[in-house]
Amino acid sequence: MDKKQYNKIIIRSQDIAEKWKKIPAPQRGEFIRQFGEQLRLQKELLAKTITKEARKIKTESFGEVQEAIDMCDFAVGLSRQLYGLTMPSERPNHRLQELWHPLGVVGCITAFNFPMAVFAWNFCLSAVCGNSIIWKPSPHSNECAKGIKKAWDEISGEFSDLIQIIEGGNEEAVLICEDKRISLVSATGSTQMGKELAPIVSARLGKLLLELGGNNAAIVCPSADLDLTIKGIAFSACGTTGQRCTSLRRLFVHKDIYDDCVERLEKCFEELVIGCPSKDSSQIGPLISEDSFNSMQKTLESLRAKNVSVIGGERLDIEDSDEYYVKPALVLVKEIEDEMLSETFAPILYVKSYEKIEDAIRMQNDVSQGLSSSIFTNDMRESELFLSESGSDCGIANVNIGTSGAEIGGAFGGEKDTGGGRESGSDAWKNYMRRVTATVNYGEDLPLAQGVEFDES
Repeated sequence: MDKKQYNKIIIRSQDIAEKWKKIPAPQRGEFIRQFGEQLRLQKELLAKTITKEARKIKTESFGEVQEAIDMCDFAVGLSRQLYGLTMPSERPNHRLQELWHPLGVVGCITAFNFPMAVFAWNFCLSAVCGNSIIWKPSPHSNECAKGIKKAWDEISGEFSDLIQIIEGGNEEAVLICEDKRISLVSATGSTQMGKELAPIVSARLGKLLLELGGNNAAIVCPSADLDLTIKGIAFSACGTTGQRCTSLRRLFVHKDIYDDCVERLEKCFEELVIGCPSKDSSQIGPLISEDSFNSMQKTLESLRAKNVSVIGGERLDIEDSDEYYVKPALVLVKEIEDEMLSETFAPILYVKSYEKIEDAIRMQNDVSQGLSSSIFTNDMRESELFLSESGSDCGIANVNIGTSGAEIGGAFGGEKDTGGGRESGSDAWKNYMRRVTATVNYGEDLPLAQGVEFDES
């Protein structure tokens, strides 16, 4: 995109933000309510677009559109709850409070694997908070972005420009990050992407919201319900062909149930239905690209060269397709291998035994990412330890469910190399506003804080 065209988009976004912020927040919420209704009407069409472009299976595609709808519902309620605190002042006849105001223009950079939902997290919240948004989707999902924009245009009237789309790749992402007119850059993608973009935004002292990669782990304890556990592991490790930031990468199984758990996992992985994602029967579709396939094979070849046991991982010929369908790989390790310490964005699950719960938690935490984690146990002491300050160091910690499939009501994001950002629910809306601390003196005197005296006489 040339600079002139880009500049026009920014100016349109600035202009509409000025008008939009003057509308009362509950009225902004009404626009989002109507947007949600439009998404409901177009749910099937939007889901088909996700399956066609991002290659997600049908049930996951429908679930993603539902997630966008849920965000609309959440944001409508939020539009009447943008609360600021009132604090007691130490000075008589003074009121001390917080005010929250819109930022202006928000930049949103999203990945291919959730081509609609992650944008909805950002747009629904930033819109009710009074901002416009400039969206750079993944080059793999431009049609998904157009589908969302069309749904917004159906109900937005004069505020159609509240969503501006910039297609492109790294160059366009850098433009957004460099631009001082964009108050907040929300970026979802790999850790490497975050590390490249963050210094650009930080150089201009801009605001950043990063939701990056995860090298997620689960712990299986002796008391776990293995039927439930295997189901949770299978979806977390293989859902979306292992291409979620919350996908399960590492599994630590207590030594007393290790053999049973591995045997069940092998059988479960073998029975998974791999096929065209538009078929109702398919549980796993293809990898998004040849690069993803090559990255997966490079990792598995490195492990095999060290005589590590690898089960699965090969490419499959599905209906003479030239896409990259693969069998999920189980990697049985006796020690922590170097490959386990970084994220391969593909269905590879490392399995290792442990003896003490403290050791399992330590191994889980001993990676640079900190997004999602889970424990399967029916022992209250183990689950409470896992959730305590001495337990999981991730932004998401689950008990008796897998690492994938978060609800929109909770804040989503993680620590360390995952970026520290929080999107979606809870009080994530505060990212999209600026805080003002206001003090009002309604008395006739001018007492100073901390008892300071300044007598001009």
